[in-house]
Amino acid sequence: MPELPEVETTRRKIEPLLRGQIITAVRHEPSHRYQGTQAAVGRRVKGLTRRGKYLMLQLAAPGAAESEPHDLELIVHLGMTGGFRLEPGKHTRVTLETGAGALHFDDPRRFGKMVVVRPGEYAGMPTLSGMGPEPLSEDFREDEFVARAATAGAVKPWLLSQKPVSGVGNIYADEALWHARIHPAQTALNADEASRLYRAVREVMAQAVEAGGSSLGNGEGNYRQHDGEQGGFQGRHQAYGRAGQPCSRCGTPIAKIVLGQRGTHFCPQCQVVR
Repeated sequence: MPELPEVETTRRKIEPLLRGQIITAVRHEPSHRYQGTQAAVGRRVKGLTRRGKYLMLQLAAPGAAESEPHDLELIVHLGMTGGFRLEPGKHTRVTLETGAGALHFDDPRRFGKMVVVRPGEYAGMPTLSGMGPEPLSEDFREDEFVARAATAGAVKPWLLSQKPVSGVGNIYADEALWHARIHPAQTALNADEASRLYRAVREVMAQAVEAGGSSLGNGEGNYRQHDGEQGGFQGRHQAYGRAGQPCSRCGTPIAKIVLGQRGTHFCPQCQVVR
């Protein structure tokens, strides 16, 4: 599933194609996964932001002044396999047409979603409305993270809940925990462990964003950017997807277990339950 680095890379790549453009049509198959999309037609894209794993197109009336706030948002969740493309394909589910051309939303497994809402009206999207701070923002405070980690349950599912910090999914939870030397099932982190994890989350996310995210394998659902380019962070993975391969710190084979119904990779020598 695309996580924050992949979604942020998508945002940076497609914003120049959409900013300032009038959406002339939104075409898609009938589906409960695409709600209120016709309200976007005739609207100008003021900008494209991101919150956690969600893209948010800021929409305004064509004649609205640049200083006026936008009054609608087209929220996009890429799901497990969603991504934008310059050309339509056999898995194209949604097409956004503008005066400058078209962007096509491909989604082989059909878990992606789009909905048009008024800014801040996220009651129907509990993950978005209850999301924690952005990991690379000043709002992500070490002292608050440390305090919350002291009473957390198993740390990896806690990270995946999006409540302590936004945008961390399966890949980057495994990577951050490896860097912090913390077992994914550890509970109630002490202050030192939580501080290490806080720094690891920030470092891993920053590096992954800089590298354009992670692309895994060559299947149809593999993440790639709108122009077909793949991410570059997969070559730096230390834990995720490396089951049976030697840990780069100690040489012990990386183990894989299921935790919270998610495949979880860690070093059984470097990351032990306290």
